[in-house]
Amino acid sequence: MNDFDFFAGHWNVVNRRLVKPLSGSDEWDEFPGRTVATRHFQGAASFDEIEFPTKGFHGLTLRVYDPASRQWSIYWASSTRGVLDTRPMVGGFDGDRGVFYGEESHEGRPVRCRFVWTAGADTARWEQAFSDDDGRTWETNWTMDFSRA
Repeated sequence: MNDFDFFAGHWNVVNRRLVKPLSGSDEWDEFPGRTVATRHFQGAASFDEIEFPTKGFHGLTLRVYDPASRQWSIYWASSTRGVLDTRPMVGGFDGDRGVFYGEESHEGRPVRCRFVWTAGADTARWEQAFSDDDGRTWETNWTMDFSRA
């Protein structure tokens, strides 16, 4: 249940986001971020707020561990929408790598979504990918490279 303990603290973030996901485009937008993460429930919950200073918005992530299923549920909220997503990403860690799956909407159509977390002591990486063929192929559309501030 302590999989996200590594993330507690202050981080600088390099974001790379695909400008037009699921379109065949390879144009990326790179921008900075800053995040502060905290642990709760003795490690069974994790919370962070990220600021995207050049984009003008913030995001919040809530992660909660279910000891019965041994899986995490990850929820997201953006200051642009002001709503906590009700469909979590669900999954877990195997060593220092965590994989989480869920449903997302892209341009009004449903897509599968995958998060991959790679944990380190002073660095971490998060990747988001979409699949529009029910998980047979994946396109990474957002990466965050974290370095401890």
